[in-house]
Amino acid sequence: MKNRWMLTAACALAALAPASPSLAQTAPVERLPDVIYVPTPPEVVEAMLDMVELKDGDVLYDLGSGDGRIPIAAVKRAKVKATGIDIDPERIAEARANAKAQGVEGKVTFKRDDIFTTDFSDASVVTLYLLNSLNEKLMPRLLQLKPGTRIVSHAFTMGDWKPEKTADIDGRQIFFWTVPAR
Repeated sequence: MKNRWMLTAACALAALAPASPSLAQTAPVERLPDVIYVPTPPEVVEAMLDMVELKDGDVLYDLGSGDGRIPIAAVKRAKVKATGIDIDPERIAEARANAKAQGVEGKVTFKRDDIFTTDFSDASVVTLYLLNSLNEKLMPRLLQLKPGTRIVSHAFTMGDWKPEKTADIDGRQIFFWTVPAR
């Protein structure tokens, strides 16, 4: 009986497999988000933008941008180029709808992409609300940004890279770093 069940299961799996290896390669499996979406409270968004001293001409990337609240707040505050990057198509759609509702559609960009492979090398400001492990995974790329690039993270640090500033906003921590000269 056990062998018959195993044979039935094996046949069922074989039936689900593509007929040829080339068919399997034409439809790659997309990566799922690394974290669940948890929105940053508005007062923390404002404190993060204060901490990086956001100014006209900045190029801001929000890595794992969720509903777009940080890039939207940035373009409402200063004349900046703001881009939110998220791997989740639902979050990107929500961010675009939020930008339209806030009257900043066309002033902010939301891009569905993988934060570990996308190009954000022109950043002068990077905002994050990920996990310690993801921040640490991003750290080599962040350290390759132009010296002086400002980075702020909600709740999570960068391992051995000690923050230059920290703040507590109603029990929520934010951390600030500047990319050093090479």
